[in-house]
Amino acid sequence: MAESFVLNTGARIPSVGLGTWQIEPEAVCSAVYAAVKAGYRHIDSAVAYRNQKEVGLALKKLFEDGVVKREELFITSKLWPGNHAPEDVEEDICSALEDLQLDYVDLYLIHGPIRIKKGTMFIPENLMRTDIPATWGAMEKLYDSGKARAIGVSNFSCKKVEDLLAIARVPPAVNQVECHSVWQQAKLRKLCQSTGIHLSAYSPLGSPGSPGYCGPSVLSNPIVISLAKKLQKTPAQVALRWGLQMGQSVIPKSANETRIKENFDIFEWFIPEDLMPEFNGIKQVRLLKAEFVVHPQSGYNSLEDLWDGEVEQEAGRAECEEYSDFLRCFSSAVET
Repeated sequence: MAESFVLNTGARIPSVGLGTWQIEPEAVCSAVYAAVKAGYRHIDSAVAYRNQKEVGLALKKLFEDGVVKREELFITSKLWPGNHAPEDVEEDICSALEDLQLDYVDLYLIHGPIRIKKGTMFIPENLMRTDIPATWGAMEKLYDSGKARAIGVSNFSCKKVEDLLAIARVPPAVNQVECHSVWQQAKLRKLCQSTGIHLSAYSPLGSPGSPGYCGPSVLSNPIVISLAKKLQKTPAQVALRWGLQMGQSVIPKSANETRIKENFDIFEWFIPEDLMPEFNGIKQVRLLKAEFVVHPQSGYNSLEDLWDGEVEQEAGRAECEEYSDFLRCFSSAVET
């Protein structure tokens, strides 16, 4: 299994990256340092995670200590939803580069088809309708300038990807979405493969315990556990290896050094071809539904509007207390 995938820009994105969402600022520096020492070469960050400056401190220390060179790393950041206006996009990446102490990022993503008023908190009253064509035009200028070596999107459904491709001068290189054995994104994966867009999986372990995630557990799924026992691996390793064999990069999050190393130990073995169909028996449910976006000001009147019908593939939507926890997670991440 290759340790990287080729993007439509010709660059390579590492197969496994470290996710930094939900890692406290005081812990993320150590996590990033440990991950790179363990072999990770992709660090996924965003201003919304409220720890991007600390990620930058870790990168600076890694370079100063000679652990790795800048050109050996693949760094991702994302556009803050309050900076979707074309005139604000360059300011946003310049702020990210300052936080990360870098001259460029390898990948810059529109964090989602979600927009809020500039300079406000992430609460429903501040939601606005997106203008993705205008925002994407500004993203293309970042690509032209070299400040972003590749540009892409996150949390885009099939329809939203198709709509973007219809107007894009520079096609998105990546669509980073929730993807794991409980939400396999078969339709979206097929579309991305056919259009040269790389599918990258955040929350490839289901993000257990994170605010906003609810429904069936990936790591306690009977099929995943059974396969882990057969292969003498952990459920997390099986879940991540499944992603690689499906052709997507994976971005597991952990601040625990042991688990960071364990999550990277997925290259010297594989899930046999005859066992892969067992994943088809897992009920498909989106775990992060983002109900907080359903609001008259956002233009999304239902979850089906937001995800263009891509919510569940079987009846029986899981119930959860997502709304307040999710908002608390992001409410203090204001535009800078």
